[in-house]
Amino acid sequence: MTRSPAIRVIGIDPGSIKCGIAVVERRGNQLIRVHSETLNCGRGEFSVRLERIYAQVHAVCVEHRPTAGAIEGLFHQRYADAAMKLGHARAAAILAMRHNQLEVSEIAPTQVKKSVGAYGAAGKEQIRSMVKLLLSIQESPGLDESDALAISIAWHHHNPILPRRVL
Repeated sequence: MTRSPAIRVIGIDPGSIKCGIAVVERRGNQLIRVHSETLNCGRGEFSVRLERIYAQVHAVCVEHRPTAGAIEGLFHQRYADAAMKLGHARAAAILAMRHNQLEVSEIAPTQVKKSVGAYGAAGKEQIRSMVKLLLSIQESPGLDESDALAISIAWHHHNPILPRRVL
């Protein structure tokens, strides 16, 4: 019996102050956390924060060699300035993944929540609890880190049937 190859997905929960980055691998039916972190970009010069996002996503891609990328899709932002900054942070992460030859999928926040938390309005704490359970991890990851893990898990659970936009 031939085993299907391991598939690694880098998931990004974008943010210009804190950015969640995670790599989850599927081996058969098992999901394994390979790497996860919250990148603290601080509140300094915006261009420096974007550079940090690009550099860290690129470094994670080089070190862990994911085969695909996933990023949380856009959601409604009340303030134009916040939406613009989030868009720039997303672009820096997407560019780093594309420079590593990854196909990048955008997954809607409600789809991520449905995949991991069983319904589209699950809170961050519920997502974190489900991520811990699904990946059999003991420690509690930070909220941005657990969101990035959830994005990777959602890609694994539903690919290729997940309604998503390839960027």
